[in-house]
Amino acid sequence: MNPHFDTILLTGAAGRLGTQLRRGLAPLARRIRVSDRVEIEDLQPNEEAVICDLADAEAVFKMTEGVDAIVHFGGAPVETKWETILDANIRGSYHIYEGARRNGVRRIVYASSVHAIGYHRLEDNIDASAPHRPDSLYGLSKCFVEDLGRLYWDKFGIETVCARIFSSFDEYTDRRHLWSMLTFDDCVRLVTASLTAPRVAHSIIFGTSNNRHRMVDNRLAGHIGFQPQDSTEAHRAEVEARLPAGDPNAPEVQYLGGFFVNLGHPDDAKD
Repeated sequence: MNPHFDTILLTGAAGRLGTQLRRGLAPLARRIRVSDRVEIEDLQPNEEAVICDLADAEAVFKMTEGVDAIVHFGGAPVETKWETILDANIRGSYHIYEGARRNGVRRIVYASSVHAIGYHRLEDNIDASAPHRPDSLYGLSKCFVEDLGRLYWDKFGIETVCARIFSSFDEYTDRRHLWSMLTFDDCVRLVTASLTAPRVAHSIIFGTSNNRHRMVDNRLAGHIGFQPQDSTEAHRAEVEARLPAGDPNAPEVQYLGGFFVNLGHPDDAKD
């Protein structure tokens, strides 16, 4: 079977999810161009590495040459100082989109986040039409890139799937993970579906596995064809026995963003 793409660019390839996607996306392309700010270990025969700071516009423009699709998982992965968010997530993502425009890349899969809508309550059962309600500077940067993707679709015809990932880890450290977890295998399925769907335009999809409690509605992303196959139920008894239930009225329990709603401004923290 011929690969779906000749070359896919994967940013953030040294990160937790990037490492999983290197494995999972390998059958889709003849070559995976893997990029991060740090050295990428254990390169596979179909991989080529580019060490690149996303804030470096010219380096990003060059990195996006000869690419069929971009899986953009690079940038600061948590709440951090404004200058870091500005360079890594906002400037860096602009450079990715502008590189795509200049080099004729037609589709981007972007690692957005629940933190773009973190101040919606669990019981709101929102869908992708709900307004942005970021819970942090990190979440604000995700809102920016979602809107950046909308602009580049409307004006330049570059398709984007914004995958609002909730939680994706190899262990369960709080009860919230029982409804918010996206397993690594389901993350690969989500990105694969986003890359191979016939048409995605500008789409937002919520990234969770097939968990018993669904706090969001993915009905507006049915055209992507993502079918999660994993569930958290096998872990429920162990997690509930190990972790305290907590106060159901605590902010981190009420809101989709979890403990991010309790965080102060990161620039107030002392070095």
